[in-house]
Amino acid sequence: MYQPLLRERFLDELPESLVCILSERRDCSLEAELTRIAISASQGPLRSFMASARSQTCPRSKSSTSSSFLTSYFRVEDTTLNQINAFEDMLITALLNINATNNFISSWNNFIDLTMPPIVSYVSDFLVKVLQTPMDFIKIALQLGIDIPALDQREQCPQGDVKQLLMWGMLHNLNWSFSEAILDMFFAPEPPLCGFPGADCQSTPQFSRSLPSNTDDPNHLLSCDRTKLAHLNATMCAELLQAPPQTPSTLSTLCKTLNWLSPEEVKRVWGNSCYAVQSLLAPFLDEAACSQDAPSPETLPQAQQDPSSSSTTTTLRRVARSNRSLKELLCVYENWTEPGAVDPSTVTLCAENFQEGFVPHVCRDVQMFSTLLADAKNMWLWGYCFNNSQDFMVSQHCAYDTWTLDKTQPTLVTLCWTFEHERFEELLCGFNLEFFNLIFSNPKNTWLRPNCTQPPEQVDVVTLVAEACQYGAWDVMAPITAEQLSVCIQNDESGFRGHVCGNATFLAVLLKNGALGWVKEFCTSASPIPPTEPPQISILDWCDYAQWGENPIDSSVVGLCWQMDQLGFQKNVCCNVALFERLTLDPLNEWLTSVCTEEKEKDNIVAQTCLYSEWTRPIIVDMTDLALCADKDTENFTQKVCLDRVVLRNLLANLDNTWLLPHCANHSDIDGGIDPAQHCQYRSWVVALPDSFLLAFCWDYDQANFVSSVCTNPSVLSLLRQESSSVWVGTLCAPYTPSPGGNTATSTSSAPPSSTTSSPPTTSSSSPPTTSSSSPPNTPPYPCPIREVVRKLNWSCSADFNAVCHPGASELQALQMLVRCGMEVLQPRVDSLLTQNVASVLGQASSLSVVLLVALEESKLTSIRVMENIRLSVLESVQRYMEKESNFDNKRILLQCFGKVLTSLMQTGRDVPSDTSFLIKEYFRIPLDKLRAVLSALDTSTLRTILQYFNRNRDALELSDAYLQTMVSVLFHTHLARDASLFSDLTDLFAIASPADIQALPATQSDPKVLWTINSLLPSLSAERRSAFGRWFARAVGPANLTAGSLSFISDTGNLIAYLPFHRFQHLSPAQLLDGLDVLLRNTLTPLQQRFMAQSLTGTFQNLTADQLRRLGNVTCLANSKDLMQYVGTEAFTAIQKNVRECVAQGLRVPSNMVSSVILAVSNLSSPSTLSAESLSELSYFLPQLGTDFLSKLSQSQLDSALPSLASVPFSPAQAGVIMDKLSTTVILTQPGGLSTLGSLVSGVRVETLWGIPSDSLLSALPNISLHQHGLSPPQANAITTKLWGSPEVTSWLDKLEPFLSSTPLLSMLPRKSRLISNITSAGTKAWTTQQAIALFEEAQKQKKSVMSVQDFMQLGTIAPGVSCSAMNRMFKDTPSLDSMLEVLHFLRSQPVPLHTSLKKCIIDELYQFDFFSDLLGELGAQIALSLPVSTIKKFPSPMMDDLRKMVLQEPRFFMLLPTTKQLLLVDKMLQRLNMYTGVYTEEEFRGLGVMATYAADDIFVQVDRQFFLDSLEHLQGLCYVGTKQGLVAQILQEDSTFGPVQNWTSDVLIQVRRFLFFLSKDKLQLIPSAMMTQERIERLFMSQQQWEEESKFGALCMQSMTVQERQELFEKQQFVLQFFLGFLRVDRAPSTLVPSCESLYVTRTSAWSMDSLTSMPAASFARCLELMGRDRYLTAYQLQTLLQRAKEVYGSASSLSPSVIGQLGRLSSQFSVEELGQLNLSELRAVAALGDINSWSSRQLSVLFLTVLNSSKLTPSQLDSSTLVALGYIICGLEAPLMRNLNAVEFSKAVLWLGRLRLQCSEDQQRALVGLLSHSLAFGQIGTWGTSEFLEIGAVAVGLSDMEMSSLVREQIEGLTPLAVSLIPPEKFAVVFRPVQISMFSYGQAIVVTKAQHSALTAEQQTALSMVLNPWKDKPVDFRGRSSGVAVFPCPLCHLGELLMLLSLQLLFASQA
Repeated sequence: MYQPLLRERFLDELPESLVCILSERRDCSLEAELTRIAISASQGPLRSFMASARSQTCPRSKSSTSSSFLTSYFRVEDTTLNQINAFEDMLITALLNINATNNFISSWNNFIDLTMPPIVSYVSDFLVKVLQTPMDFIKIALQLGIDIPALDQREQCPQGDVKQLLMWGMLHNLNWSFSEAILDMFFAPEPPLCGFPGADCQSTPQFSRSLPSNTDDPNHLLSCDRTKLAHLNATMCAELLQAPPQTPSTLSTLCKTLNWLSPEEVKRVWGNSCYAVQSLLAPFLDEAACSQDAPSPETLPQAQQDPSSSSTTTTLRRVARSNRSLKELLCVYENWTEPGAVDPSTVTLCAENFQEGFVPHVCRDVQMFSTLLADAKNMWLWGYCFNNSQDFMVSQHCAYDTWTLDKTQPTLVTLCWTFEHERFEELLCGFNLEFFNLIFSNPKNTWLRPNCTQPPEQVDVVTLVAEACQYGAWDVMAPITAEQLSVCIQNDESGFRGHVCGNATFLAVLLKNGALGWVKEFCTSASPIPPTEPPQISILDWCDYAQWGENPIDSSVVGLCWQMDQLGFQKNVCCNVALFERLTLDPLNEWLTSVCTEEKEKDNIVAQTCLYSEWTRPIIVDMTDLALCADKDTENFTQKVCLDRVVLRNLLANLDNTWLLPHCANHSDIDGGIDPAQHCQYRSWVVALPDSFLLAFCWDYDQANFVSSVCTNPSVLSLLRQESSSVWVGTLCAPYTPSPGGNTATSTSSAPPSSTTSSPPTTSSSSPPTTSSSSPPNTPPYPCPIREVVRKLNWSCSADFNAVCHPGASELQALQMLVRCGMEVLQPRVDSLLTQNVASVLGQASSLSVVLLVALEESKLTSIRVMENIRLSVLESVQRYMEKESNFDNKRILLQCFGKVLTSLMQTGRDVPSDTSFLIKEYFRIPLDKLRAVLSALDTSTLRTILQYFNRNRDALELSDAYLQTMVSVLFHTHLARDASLFSDLTDLFAIASPADIQALPATQSDPKVLWTINSLLPSLSAERRSAFGRWFARAVGPANLTAGSLSFISDTGNLIAYLPFHRFQHLSPAQLLDGLDVLLRNTLTPLQQRFMAQSLTGTFQNLTADQLRRLGNVTCLANSKDLMQYVGTEAFTAIQKNVRECVAQGLRVPSNMVSSVILAVSNLSSPSTLSAESLSELSYFLPQLGTDFLSKLSQSQLDSALPSLASVPFSPAQAGVIMDKLSTTVILTQPGGLSTLGSLVSGVRVETLWGIPSDSLLSALPNISLHQHGLSPPQANAITTKLWGSPEVTSWLDKLEPFLSSTPLLSMLPRKSRLISNITSAGTKAWTTQQAIALFEEAQKQKKSVMSVQDFMQLGTIAPGVSCSAMNRMFKDTPSLDSMLEVLHFLRSQPVPLHTSLKKCIIDELYQFDFFSDLLGELGAQIALSLPVSTIKKFPSPMMDDLRKMVLQEPRFFMLLPTTKQLLLVDKMLQRLNMYTGVYTEEEFRGLGVMATYAADDIFVQVDRQFFLDSLEHLQGLCYVGTKQGLVAQILQEDSTFGPVQNWTSDVLIQVRRFLFFLSKDKLQLIPSAMMTQERIERLFMSQQQWEEESKFGALCMQSMTVQERQELFEKQQFVLQFFLGFLRVDRAPSTLVPSCESLYVTRTSAWSMDSLTSMPAASFARCLELMGRDRYLTAYQLQTLLQRAKEVYGSASSLSPSVIGQLGRLSSQFSVEELGQLNLSELRAVAALGDINSWSSRQLSVLFLTVLNSSKLTPSQLDSSTLVALGYIICGLEAPLMRNLNAVEFSKAVLWLGRLRLQCSEDQQRALVGLLSHSLAFGQIGTWGTSEFLEIGAVAVGLSDMEMSSLVREQIEGLTPLAVSLIPPEKFAVVFRPVQISMFSYGQAIVVTKAQHSALTAEQQTALSMVLNPWKDKPVDFRGRSSGVAVFPCPLCHLGELLMLLSLQLLFASQA
């Protein structure tokens, strides 16, 4: 029958047959069926054989005392045992008797060398043949059973375990090295009970619990009922199936057969194979197989032996295993009831390994629990049982009424406090004095901090009063309780007085009850004023920190101040070291240490605490200070304490500091830092026992003396055994303790040898001398045969023989250690003899074996501590792989799919790799494009480990901003949503989190710890991030929550409340605002929030105290004036006045009514001369609004007394001039220090006076003058600079002159340039103008006389921006490297003065030639990068475009300086490239563009997220809106999703809209409810617009970029709002015109008011406002004429006007007739300067004015100095051309710096005359020698160049032409003088200002050249000015041919002439 099984191919086809059988298919072949029958028949004998084999390997019973190496593996009879033991003894004896001479060792080594190679070769070949095929089968099985993680399509993978990690490594050339680990598993001795003796060691055995058991998992590797198997393609079968056809093998047959099966059939094959293997190995897997009760194969039931008695299928199933285990042997709980019946180690074993039985039998058995607690070693049971049986333990042991003093242990108190906190705290706070004394009578319980200040439950007062106080229903006969009366009096006092006190009849009946007599006293008492504010706790009274240093402070007060005033507490307590130390002396205040030592203060605390230099002296250092330094300053502590013997000895003099010994031993070289002999003073231990740290230290590092002095000293040993923390000493000293008979186990002079046997034991000076001389000093204390064998064989291994070299040591372990050592010695030789193929096979075999062992350990089927032994090998192998692997995809799998298991391996066990953080470092090397996916897949524990490393090493890591942003994004968006507990680990990252990241935080707003953390971080965050936190918090706090919140809602919430979006903030009630005032004021509130708060508080409460108003500070100025006027005559009004004065002093604008009513109305202004110096000082900042007339009425003594206050007031030049004229007699300006006292009044000093001040006096005052430089007029600045630069010592004054360099004429500096360059160290640090830098650079280059290197260039400092393009070209060619370019770019970006256009163009042209230009883009900076043409920028790829975006965000000012059209085109191209052209315009996109956000195309801008629009309205108002954007904003404001139709707007809406109101059209403006548009509100609207224009980051630049028409339209809307809502435009308005006050004109505009109202002003008010009217640039000619006429009525005719009045008239002067101009008194330069600043003069008026100036000054044109010429300004064109030539050329050249900035209206002859003055030899010389610096200096005066001169300009000269000069060239002249090649040299800034008239006059070629400048290179020319499309250039082959022919003909012509 079995004949087919004997054929030749049977074995090759056997896998196919087996697979068919195991898959339970019915179509198997005949051979398969015969195989099935054969297997069934042999199953019984095989199982009998396995059971018999198992019985032979069972260990002997525990009663046997023998311990043999062989009997540990095989079971033998007793008759044989003695023979085996004798054999082992003989073997050891023989080894000991070896004569280990050199000859023997040499012979032995020769023998090994001779025999080992053939043996290894034969064995290895045999092993390869034997192992290869079975190993392949096992490998396939493991690959099927272990599904290795891999990345899916979403780049995600599940977390793998150790088995999967090992299998993955085998597939990816990760060489596992498990040889050492396998030896440790089988041949290493058992570890000691305690690895480190100490208080925490309870002498309990250690059990391996590296991984939790997952035997219940159906997909566990050893589970036969697998539901999930890996695909066959994931195994090595995939390679075999794809390999070319060859001779079939057993393995290939198996793979092909499995490939034919379906997944379900594969699962059946797995399951049946698994059951078959388990059935065979059942005896080995069954723990009961070796028990006496185990059935023998002979006694098995017939059904189990006879295979025919069961079906084939069932014979493959698993035999049930016995349940007998260690649990049944040790955890017999019924035997534990007697005291001392069970060892504590057994208790620990059962608790840790058999929790399910331990908890009910021990924790829930009160009697047994008490019995076990009698042993101090079992005290840990308290915490264990509370954790595992909380309810039962609380009910049984937290029965507080049964507690007595002797039963109340601190451990029990701690656990009840933890697990039943509320009830425990309730008892302590419930006035239960007995319980309170019971707890706190034990000092160990003082750490308890019950919070007895919980607020009472909220009572619905309204409902309570309604139910209790039904006065109409009260019956005199019905009993009315005292409680009812109390409720009504307390909550309805007014009603009670009216219905009860006012009803005499009812009151009389009520008082008959004697207990209610107090009601009469209440009714007769005076009714107090009903409070309008909630009661408050005065924190200032309780928390007077200044008194804390002198008086004792109760700990409850300390806690109260911490809760109520954290900011002040941090500042006054935590930062006050003396007070902090004093408070923490009280044990009840020890909590201060944790709250005050925050991370951000760590450095300061370390610096203040760790005074290492002082510790060298013998002083007492607090132990907490030492611990703080050891923890926070580890590196310095190790160096300066552990390694400094002097310091360490001083500190160890305090016995509390003995913990330093193990600490320093772990952190430093013990031999170099600590001498055990100095610290282990054993003799003193009889008097005072050491603590656990010192005890463990002496055992570890002075073991020899420890044994001789402690283990043999019964008195010391008995004392140590009595202490629970040192009971372990008795166990370790047991082998050395004297026996009862008086003999010791060994000599008292000996101790266990150390690991290095060659060194003698150290003898302490305090140790007793040795008493035995039988052993030489260097011999081991005990005979140790194994050590002798190893020594004689000259083996060197890492084994520690101490564990097997003491009396009674296990002989089994000794032989195991010997075998382990021998294999370790032979392994290198064996490894060197193995071939690569053999080594690979053995390596795979060991790896597969380890995988199987790990699986067995997971199923608790082995106790050889597999994970513990392989952990270090796994980590070291992975580390080597990471270091060598270059393919990140493989590294990524390890980091992403195995991160959890690898980090868990790093965190367990005592041994760690050499680089413990190698894995964590790899996470910081992940490429940016893979970072998000990898970090998103990490588990919480791994992530927390990474964060901890990051927080410790952030600076050293040097991570890029992009990495940090990605990491933060993943953490905030992904991981915090999964696990909010990570929040505390991310605090350091909030400073770099984007607003989008912050708003992605999970909904943990109700978590107090989260709120506390955020509140503490907010002050250090940017405004943008604080706002994001506010929006995040708003998601959990709706309007209803805010309104219904408690009175202390703001205080309870903390800082976060201040950053809520306004549409939520406005729902806070006035009472809440008042209660939380301190919280709000310590944060940065927006003006919108401040205004809401001010108006809510002052509008609701009419009796705010002066203190409350003082705390409001500047916020008071945002209240309505009428609300403030209610306090007139009170102390509070004084505080209001002070606040308003402070607002104005700080430059804040306030409404006119607030100024006039609060300040001016209560001052005696009718008689200025009677004001005291104090009153004048208080009025100082309001004096500019009172005008020059008021100032002129003040006496000289008044002004002199108030001078310190006046010196800081921003007076106008005319006002300052009036004051200075008054002070001229007392303030002597020519004396040193005279000018320094003036402050802002220096603007009133006459130019003539400045010329007369000595240079030294002027120089000494410069620092003070420079603070008010912006108030100086151009003539004053010119006078100061020209005078000082005229001194030869000026080059040594540069430090003081630097602020005035921008006002220094080039001609004044040129003579000094040589001396300046000679002192380049000083000159190279000053902010030179471009023309000055060019002149200085030329001088520096001239002195160098060689090509300037990059280093030479950078040494020039601020002079370097004057470099010429040719010099830069030579420099770049000399050093054309990327590094040198980067250095130059970084250097130029740091310059204090903007780079000139020509320099930026040159840099771009030079760098564009290099291949690495794209690498330099990110380093160009916005200033240079934005100079690139749009045609170039639009070609940028997305990364480069994003770099440009980031540069603009860093330096937005340069974007705002671009022409509007270029701004729009640039943003449009950027949005296209960044793919932001569709969908909602999100907040992230909007904020990501910064200042560019509002320049997006209209169809993008209109899609802005409406919620973001509402939340960030105040931020949006700071941006610039040009063109149609204002209309779009107005449209969005009126949408239902925002504020709705205008007619429905409320006062709160207008507060938010602010300046955006002026974006509405006039027809929409009329729909605003007029009742809300009061004059004060209109003024605030004007103020918001003015504030944006003058104070915001972009306002002034935005207004400059707007066209004249856009500015005019904005003004007209402002004018319309004022005149419409104040009634000027109404037809039916009252005849009486509203007359504006001067204060109103200051906050609005003069031109916004009607002329009737202005001319109706009283003369005094008109005079006060005259200067303001003269400065208004929107007044029309008619309005100017009308106002001038009114001025004449006030001041008289033109001839009677003083120079001061003329200076105030400003633009009004332009309406004087020619005759009147000739009558003006222009004897003062400030009057001349005021007229010279007007640009609307006619030619006739200019001539008369110039003549009037000459007549008034009595000077001729040649006598005019530079300051006078500067003051003349536009009037200089009133001098005829012939007379102009008589001007002083030098003086004019010094004045041209200012005159060149004016759009002068001179004739062509006059312009030529001016140029002639500049070309004088004493000025700039011949025009042909002029360079860029001269043209920049002369500005618009360059228009006077003749046609020939202008057409001869070269590139350097054209680059110096200012845009103003280009725009002023007459069109005909422009077309004539500039050839196309010259126009092509124009910069973009020059080309963009070409006027339409100039453009029209150009030829086609010139227009083409101009268009190419505007849009260079390859694109179609586009005129950026908006209307013209430019000139299109088309390819023209004939034109090119014509050009070539022309060039050829010219060349021939020149050749013929030559």
